[in-house]
Parts: sequence; structure tokens; C-alpha cells
Amino acid sequence: MFNDTSSLRTHLATRRSGKARDMITPGPDADQLHDIIALALRTPDHGKLAPWRIVTVAGDQRDILAKLLKDAWIADNPGAAGMDLSALDQFAHQAPTLLVLISTPVKDSKIPLWEQQMSAGAVGMNLLHAAHAHGFVGSWLTGWAAYSPAVAKAFGAGEGDTIVGYFFLGTAAADLSERPRPEYDDVVRAWDI
Repeated sequence: MFNDTSSLRTHLATRRSGKARDMITPGPDADQLHDIIALALRTPDHGKLAPWRIVTVAGDQRDILAKLLKDAWIADNPGAAGMDLSALDQFAHQAPTLLVLISTPVKDSKIPLWEQQMSAGAVGMNLLHAAHAHGFVGSWLTGWAAYSPAVAKAFGAGEGDTIVGYFFLGTAAADLSERPRPEYDDVVRAWDI
């Protein structure tokens, strides 16, 4: 994929998250999506537990997702029936491709829960890098829909499992501008003993 270290540096320096609502077609085709996911699975995984699952949501399933989100929102917010829930509908229908990443820690493992959850987070970052390497933009979103037990259950999450995020992939409608990044000296320090 990278012919030299400068290509890898360029890749890392140019990866940007795009706004899911601004993504247009094309998204990854079936072969590209398979490769993106396969690359994402090459992640640190102490104990070789694979404590994560990825659910693909097809384009023709977006209406079902929108209904699921609306029903779960109304169940969690009595009195929400009849309110404008178009934001949930928009969430379900944005970007050409949607993946749901679920943390599925292995119970009773000697590997600490935190390490298993960090591995799931690494899969998420690798999804974004692999999408970028294929020429697509990605967005990792959470919000209410990632923390709803009813929504998680609909995606096959069991007890102790959580949605890490929704990964929207597609083509950027416009050039992505750089956002402010942390200053090196603000977040890095030498160990002072």
C-alpha cells in the first residue's frame, strides 16, 4: 500500500474526518469495503480475543434504521411521540456506507476490560485510515444512538457490549479543511522524576 515511509507520513498527515451529512457517492464498493474492514482488523489485540464486531448497514436498510432510532428515542423520552424526529432520520440516511462497530469484551478473560475496549477503539481508527487509503473520507460518530441499549441490542450487542460508534464512509463533497490540532508541547512532556 505504501511504497516508502514518506507515503505513510503523507497518509497520516492528510487523513481528515469528514462530516457524514456532507458525504456523497460513491462509497466503497463490496470489494473495497471488504478490504477496508480486513485492514481495520489488523489491530492490537492482547490475548487474540477479537473483542469487537462490525455490522454493515446496507443502503436499503436505512429506513429500518431510522425507524429503530425513532422508536428507541420515543421509548427513552416519554412525550417525544409527535415531535419532529427528522434529525434521527437524517442520521440514518447520511453517507453512502455505514458500519456499526461494537465492543464485545470477553468476560472472565485475564485481559482487562479496558485493554479490550482500547482494542475496539483501535479498530475504529483503523477503519478511518483504511477508508482514507482507499480514497474515501470517514466519520466516526457516537451521540445518543451509540448509548441506547435498545439500539445496541438491535445490532446484536449482548450484555456488557457497547456501540463504539457509527462509521460513515463516502466521498467528500468538497475539499476538507484542516482543523485545529493540539499543540505538541501542550500534550507531550518528558517524565520528570
